[in-house]
Amino acid sequence: MTILKTRITELFGIERPIVQGGMHHVGLAELAAAVSNAGGLGLITALTQRTPTLLAQEIARCRAMTDKPFGVNLTFLPSVNPPDYPGYIAAIVEGGVKIVETAGNNPQKWLPLLHEAGIRVVHKCTSVRHALKAEAIGCDAVSVDGFECGGHPGEDDVPNFILLPRAAEVLKIPFIASGGMADGRSLVAALALGAEGINMGTRFVATREAPVHENVKAALVAATELDTRLVMRPLRNTERVLANPAVERLLEKERALGAAIRFEDIAPEVAGVYPRVMQGGEVGAGAWSCGMVAGLIHDVPTVQALLDRIMDEAGQIIGARLGGLLARA
Repeated sequence: MTILKTRITELFGIERPIVQGGMHHVGLAELAAAVSNAGGLGLITALTQRTPTLLAQEIARCRAMTDKPFGVNLTFLPSVNPPDYPGYIAAIVEGGVKIVETAGNNPQKWLPLLHEAGIRVVHKCTSVRHALKAEAIGCDAVSVDGFECGGHPGEDDVPNFILLPRAAEVLKIPFIASGGMADGRSLVAALALGAEGINMGTRFVATREAPVHENVKAALVAATELDTRLVMRPLRNTERVLANPAVERLLEKERALGAAIRFEDIAPEVAGVYPRVMQGGEVGAGAWSCGMVAGLIHDVPTVQALLDRIMDEAGQIIGARLGGLLARA
């Protein structure tokens, strides 16, 4: 059995340097517990729970399924009527969670509360400058998300083969590679480029424990690396999503309206889509996040089998293939 010890496994107290990304209507207790039980770090997505009380219940549900470390993803959204962030943080602290993945806006305002409770904070970043800012304000680690990733890749369009070594050149805190991660090859490549582990989102959706409709899992297995699209670029809120007829309609609106486009124009294709897709199985209902890594997804294993396979592959690559390439003088 391959064991890899990195700064991330040490920081989070986990056995394997593999983190499950926070995903709307996917990051529920079932998946988070399965990932943690398999030696990785599972994450509950806070804002999928409509209230702090519901998040507290989800944390308790996860706690009943695993005695391993798990975390909570909390996205700070720019909003006229923001969610009850103090309430969500109270639920996290009172639930005894010790790892939080933040995303979206700068989390500096909330770091004292989290650190006072002994919580490690990892912030999602899509650029080196944002990663450096996260380090400067006191985050314990960052997740560096390359252009390949599903969801929001930022506006710089830098893929991980450049972004990860750039991050390694300047960061002092450990970082996780996110975007395009699916197997042992991904893990070894990320480690070689300077990361201390990997974050997988789309790959974890196509597992047996993922609490989503079977149509979603089948769509990911059927998709190739050519089947994602970038939407909401004119709004500077770019999202990588799986191609479908609703997404093509959205893109046609963007082409037709150009700089004049408003969110209201594309609301039919993006608003309220996730429950219809993830729970209802309406995979063509609208735009839903999917990484280019879909091209590397060929099955729907258990989480345990997936993580075992990733670690075995990584061990083979490091010990046999790469070791065998070293020429002896």
